[in-house]
Amino acid sequence: MVLPNVPDRLEVPLPDAPYPILIGSDWLTDLVSPIADRMPDLSHAIIIHDAAVAQPWAATIQQALQDRYRTDMISVPSGEPSKCVEQLQRLWIGLLEAKTDRKSAIIAVGGGVVGDLAGMVAATFMRGIRFVQVPTTLLAQVDSSVGGKTGINLPGAKNMVGSFWQPQLVAIDIATLGTLAPREFISGLAEVAKYGVICDAEFFAWLQQNHEAIHARDAAALKHAIRTSCQAKADVVLADERETTGRRATLNYGHTFGHAIEALAGYGHFLHGEAIAIGMQMAADLARRMGRVDDAFCEQQTELFTSLQLPITWSEADPDAMLGAMFSDKKTEHGKLRFILPTKIGHVELVDDVPEDLVRQAITACSK
Repeated sequence: MVLPNVPDRLEVPLPDAPYPILIGSDWLTDLVSPIADRMPDLSHAIIIHDAAVAQPWAATIQQALQDRYRTDMISVPSGEPSKCVEQLQRLWIGLLEAKTDRKSAIIAVGGGVVGDLAGMVAATFMRGIRFVQVPTTLLAQVDSSVGGKTGINLPGAKNMVGSFWQPQLVAIDIATLGTLAPREFISGLAEVAKYGVICDAEFFAWLQQNHEAIHARDAAALKHAIRTSCQAKADVVLADERETTGRRATLNYGHTFGHAIEALAGYGHFLHGEAIAIGMQMAADLARRMGRVDDAFCEQQTELFTSLQLPITWSEADPDAMLGAMFSDKKTEHGKLRFILPTKIGHVELVDDVPEDLVRQAITACSK
């Protein structure tokens, strides 16, 4: 008898909505078991998937589920532009046509775009139905699939409309990374590296030592990187699920800059992780200018990002345009800019009312 591949299990023990994160390899054919454990009354699964992963991953999951549940498949065009009102409405109508009810659940299969969009659909259709995250990109596996943030973009303002809606389960199969394009894979490393900078100096050092194994997509290295990242994210979410204390805001290191880069370059020009990597470089430079870190910190971060093949500059960065975009960011408060800035490797803080001239200088420094 061939035993199933049993994934590792992490818990996100939220008081009102606890759920597990399962991390394994070549185990999606066994997905019905944890889904049935979490939702014993389930009778209908709607698989909302990125068009790029219709084969093999969405089809694999449909085949695994269809003997037990009524299943429907809805495809979403690849890319950040799909996080929009038009796609949201299309999916709502698709759920109506599929006769979705309270014993249905959405299975989101794809990267962060599909996870955010399908989660928003789940949070709003019939005032909330259950959903499962099956992230197939590295970035989604270590970041967007965990924590319950869902949302869509408005023109010039990323993730401005959304909801907190926790999944029933996050199912991570590192085998999906084998079909990921190199650029997509590298983009995901930005969020992995972020955890080292913001809360785990030991993990930062591990990444420095193991970047070659990661780029070779070594299974053991990937599993360690994903598990460590997910645990870090889960710890922060548990401490501040809805961003009321400021702790969860630390996950936004580099994101104020990065979201402005994405909006101004045009959604889709940069992958999310690429923009965030450049944003983290700008944030590090800003922290240095404010005397919060020294040159050695910036050099360490730059060396790690370079070894991970992440971009660190944007030649077309316009300080005036970026500042304008930043004032539309959700993290702005009372018309004043707020940034997550480091003090050392493994620690960051929320800083209010940052001088605009220093922000301009940091942007300019990372545009060369």
